[in-house]
Amino acid sequence: MNNEEIIIDGPNIAHGAESATDHHGHDHEHHEQHFVWKYIFSQDHKIISKQFLITGIIWAIIGSLFSVFFRLQLGFPDSTFPIMEKFLGEWAKGGKLSPEFYYALVTMHGTILVFFVLTAGLSGTFANLLIPLQVGARDMASPFLNMLSYWFFFSASILMFVSLFVETGPASGGWTTYPPLSALKEASMGSGIGMDLWLLSMALFVVSSLLGGLNYIVTVLNMRTKGMTMTRLPLTVWALFFTATLGVLSFPVLFSGLVLLIFDRNFGTSFYLSEIFIGGRALPHIGGSAILYQHLFWFLGHPEVYIIMLPGMGMASEVLATNARKPIFGYFAMIISLIGITLLAFLVWAHHMFVTGMSPFLGSIFVLLTLLIAVPSAVKVFNWITTIWRANIRFTPAMLFALGFVSLFISGGLTGIFLGNSALDIHLHDTYFVVAHFHIVMGVSAFFGMFAGIYHWFPKMFGRMMNSTLGYIHFFITFAGAYLIFWPMHYEGIAGMPRRYYDYSAWESFKHFQGINAFISIVAMIVFFTQLMFVMNFIVSIFRGRKLTSLNPWGSTTLEWTTPIRPGHGNWPGEIPEVYRWPYDYKDDGHGNDFIQQTVPLRPGEESH
Repeated sequence: MNNEEIIIDGPNIAHGAESATDHHGHDHEHHEQHFVWKYIFSQDHKIISKQFLITGIIWAIIGSLFSVFFRLQLGFPDSTFPIMEKFLGEWAKGGKLSPEFYYALVTMHGTILVFFVLTAGLSGTFANLLIPLQVGARDMASPFLNMLSYWFFFSASILMFVSLFVETGPASGGWTTYPPLSALKEASMGSGIGMDLWLLSMALFVVSSLLGGLNYIVTVLNMRTKGMTMTRLPLTVWALFFTATLGVLSFPVLFSGLVLLIFDRNFGTSFYLSEIFIGGRALPHIGGSAILYQHLFWFLGHPEVYIIMLPGMGMASEVLATNARKPIFGYFAMIISLIGITLLAFLVWAHHMFVTGMSPFLGSIFVLLTLLIAVPSAVKVFNWITTIWRANIRFTPAMLFALGFVSLFISGGLTGIFLGNSALDIHLHDTYFVVAHFHIVMGVSAFFGMFAGIYHWFPKMFGRMMNSTLGYIHFFITFAGAYLIFWPMHYEGIAGMPRRYYDYSAWESFKHFQGINAFISIVAMIVFFTQLMFVMNFIVSIFRGRKLTSLNPWGSTTLEWTTPIRPGHGNWPGEIPEVYRWPYDYKDDGHGNDFIQQTVPLRPGEESH
């Protein structure tokens, strides 16, 4: 049967006009779905993954554009750029960014990229796409809740976007929104209605993350096909499972912190406020503690680092093994290291708070736990390196981005050892060293994992291939740009240069860095326009890319490559295949192939991994 003849709509699966039988023996009759229910309010996990991805790409463009605007200010503080007035209006009158809006742009840049792109865009896309396909399920455990998780995210996006256009400007308390600046409406322009919209948007975002995370966990635990034991799951699924676990346990803490902040702002409570004076007038707040908010925020904030990183780790493992044509090295060690990272992620939040007056003894405990988390991370790095050691590597765009992910994770992680030491952190805290560290290890490396996933699974999402030449250009410019932008910032930070300042030219200590700042800004603009090239490649390839001629273009072993080229809702026509093997059998199959898919029964005398 030709692949295009397989018609699958809603939860029903049909071959042409005939009915199909699922693996439980239930017959489904074909019926045509309306466009709205099929593509907008879809309950098909594959459509929802595309919704998350496209929404995430839109937010990535907006958030990155903001960074270009404030980099223009940092790189060329004495210049004017009329184009900024066209985009930002009153906030950049005469082509020069206002100080108030500079901090708003920094705040929104961080919020958008951390939460809306690298959390919702990354996990929402690949957990939805890959978990049912790789575990052998028709869909998520609850397709309806899955649909709701996207629409809560979309609602959060609308609120956050609206906040960009209010008269007093969007939230400008930094992406962490520390009180008292964020808790008092009169503290600054960016503490007005824009901050209320930010808080409501983030509350909706947390609801979206919880609905999605619970769905992912239940699907992995309860919806696996016959033979798919937990020890036969691909590392991608393991990583997404622990990502969801982190989110379900830590996002409610952020939610409580946001609710208390809303109360302080609007209902006269004093959870975070005490003995505040504005214009010589004492406010009635007493008894609160701004440090309480920091504990609540960072109890989510540090697991958030791994909510962003773990999907990239899982996808990099998959892409490296596939394109190295070798089994992943140390499969069980990789799983144990994921467990170690997940547990330790909850025990290190206060290393963000070494300068808050914390007890030195308590600080030493968090130093120990922070440095300890390097152990499972190092296990993963050594296993990735061993996997590609003496391998027959295929340098696809996905493979290059996976290798770039490993490089950035190593170099960014090493600088984390400095910040994890409380004595050094006192000097480096809130300097450009922190900016450089977390952008390399959490920002750029997570994007590299995301790009690796998009290039690798694009054929499964759209039935076409992306342009490889543009993919190579995208990689090399982005990889070089990442280091050229963020590596010099380490030196600025060691010199004590503070972050989030509008203009350094008046500082005798820092104005000699102006040449470096200008260089960084120029490279940042080049990298931004390179990402626009990727977006064009992505959009054009959806409609004009080379059509797939094979179900399995990469010669991969996992279950998603056993579905039709364009699987409908239900994924497999007829029976869901049974699994007999672990997911990394890259070896001679006796028929001229160098891989054996999970659905191939064991040969006589062959033992299961």
